[in-house]
Amino acid sequence: MTQVPRYGSDALKIEPYGIDTIAAQERHGRIAGQFTLWLGSNLTIADFALGFFPVSLGLSWDWTIAALVIGNILGGLALGLCAGMGPTFGLPQLMISRRLFGSRTGLVPAFLNYLSTIGWFSVNNILGSYGLRVLFPGLAFWQAALMLVVVQGLIAVFGHNLIHLYERVMSIVLGLLFALLSVMILRRRALFAYHGAPHSDPWIAFALVVAAALSYLGSWAPYASDYSRYLPSTVRRRQVIQASFWGGLLGSLWLELVGAGVAAISRNPNGNPIATLHQVASGLGLVAVLAIILGGTAADALNLYSNALAAAVLNIRLPRWTLAVVASLVGLGLSLAGSGSFEGYYDNFLLLLGYWLTPWLGVMLVDFYWVRRVLPTSVAPPWSRPQLGSFLIGLAVSVPFMSSTLYTGPVAHWLGGADLTFYVGFVVSGGVYTLWAGALSKDPKGVAGGQDGRD
Repeated sequence: MTQVPRYGSDALKIEPYGIDTIAAQERHGRIAGQFTLWLGSNLTIADFALGFFPVSLGLSWDWTIAALVIGNILGGLALGLCAGMGPTFGLPQLMISRRLFGSRTGLVPAFLNYLSTIGWFSVNNILGSYGLRVLFPGLAFWQAALMLVVVQGLIAVFGHNLIHLYERVMSIVLGLLFALLSVMILRRRALFAYHGAPHSDPWIAFALVVAAALSYLGSWAPYASDYSRYLPSTVRRRQVIQASFWGGLLGSLWLELVGAGVAAISRNPNGNPIATLHQVASGLGLVAVLAIILGGTAADALNLYSNALAAAVLNIRLPRWTLAVVASLVGLGLSLAGSGSFEGYYDNFLLLLGYWLTPWLGVMLVDFYWVRRVLPTSVAPPWSRPQLGSFLIGLAVSVPFMSSTLYTGPVAHWLGGADLTFYVGFVVSGGVYTLWAGALSKDPKGVAGGQDGRD
């Protein structure tokens, strides 16, 4: 009988599985691990930097809190609902997606997430490298970036068990470090009244911040089942959803509020977030920068691991650990390329990310929680018109609502720059797929095809 691996004893054994279905005898872990994983991975630099955004837009503290709370609740729901699929299928998220979208058409979301994971890795690596250079001023940027890549790459190479163990430790270490910083910031809360130059229309700024917060936390959704697939299929799905939701929500919202507080205290919301934190924290400056660096490694371990799984879904036939090494090298190159203009790199990347994410979520969540056409034993067809068609329709309809520095659609322009893309894409794709699947269910061939994965 195969020995069941455990997080502690087997954490330093390289995970033997890639995108395979995890057999029943290999299932292990506890639901609480979903909370600590998503808490630790969201006590990170990118969340902190995002907190500067509402202050730079001129939102008051009350508006900032409301926007961040709403955005994180929506993003946390996306994360939790996707994590709930893992124990049922025993597969990584994008393999579930490929089974739903088709063995060929399912390559589209996999490719998009491959780009997203490597992009997020470089964002966090850039910020972490800034932090290392604050601690060690004589360190060149490329040296700092390389040091972080080596650490994060090793965690991703060992895989699932080490990642869960590392995030459990980081949830405690980072929780304590950021608790100290939070107390320091709250003692200076009288300065929170500051905000940047007031936005001409606070509702537009509010919508932008909600969208950015939703986009950040929701961007973990295509990874979610990667870290819940080892749980026994008998666990209660609701508990998996709740643990993932609360872990992601608390970590992300907490760090964004810390970032907003630091931006307000500094009176410089457009400055370098890491240097600003070091300055504001004064006596706790080294603690603050250390927390930022460790938080970056916690997030990027997941980015590298899930990037390797996305590459495997794309039929790149290399061992998972080799794909993690390749992702580390590619991410290092992107970090070096984007380091000179981080602010624009981060803002553009964050807003563009959600444009494919929410139409994909609309199809995935409607199918799993409502239509249920794809079952754990399904065989993926080459093409799946209802799923891909609904995704593309949702994406196309949302184009006029896009608002970014690269493109502003006519509806977004008419709304003064407010970005409703995320909501429109989700509602349209989910609605179209519901109707399409309903029409198929009236066709006996469609019903049978849904049960075994064929159209």
